[in-house]
Amino acid sequence: MATISEIQALLGEPRFNWSDPAPWVELEQELGIEFPPDFREIVNAYGSIEINGQLYLKHPAGHLLHSLGRKLREDLEFWREEDMAEFLPSRAGGDPGELIPAASATTGEAVFLRVPDGPSSPWRIVVQEFDSPAWHLHEMTFSEWLLAYLKGRDVTLCSDDRAPDGPFWEFLP
Repeated sequence: MATISEIQALLGEPRFNWSDPAPWVELEQELGIEFPPDFREIVNAYGSIEINGQLYLKHPAGHLLHSLGRKLREDLEFWREEDMAEFLPSRAGGDPGELIPAASATTGEAVFLRVPDGPSSPWRIVVQEFDSPAWHLHEMTFSEWLLAYLKGRDVTLCSDDRAPDGPFWEFLP
């Protein structure tokens, strides 16, 4: 699994550094899941941000406009609609094998955390390309996926043309 220090080496020093677990606990109780520790660690470190002018990450303690909880509820409703459900490999939700919308991109992709099938199974990443019916399963954790993205590797979402001088981020307004 990629570490926060590997991500920081590329993305730069975080400035959010959230430590209160309450917003996560509340959201996890609502959804009936526990987010993967690497996802929580990254989002706690950086907060609600835009990476490379493309990828949006949101924190559950973010203000209303940039709240992970609010965004998740909206996205779950959207992806459960009959017309949209056919574009995913499994149902959007918090049960084993289902997909939790975790991030989005200005280029139209949606990044999902795939809930493990069992307690010893790992979390995986599914990226849905909104401009096509295609989705891609990435057999990696969120931190591995994000690290690959920051390095410019093809993980369905590409940053080469967006960050020619290296990865960067800014807080969402």
